[in-house]
Amino acid sequence: MGKPSAKGQEGESFNLVGFLASTKEELGKVVWPNRQQIISESAAVILMVSLSATVIYLVDNLLSWASKLVFR
Repeated sequence: MGKPSAKGQEGESFNLVGFLASTKEELGKVVWPNRQQIISESAAVILMVSLSATVIYLVDNLLSWASKLVFR
């Protein structure tokens, strides 16, 4: 692979209109989630984060209690 230059490939300059057109074309290919998918996946993320935080809290308290017993 060659060294990338500021202009992209050799002899090719940046074309803003072409870039925006290709960006719009690529965004048209995206399958966007519907409202129900967003709600259900957000709920799943919130649930998993809450469960993970609870487990970390409980393990932290357990280790804190155990260290107090050992290092009295």
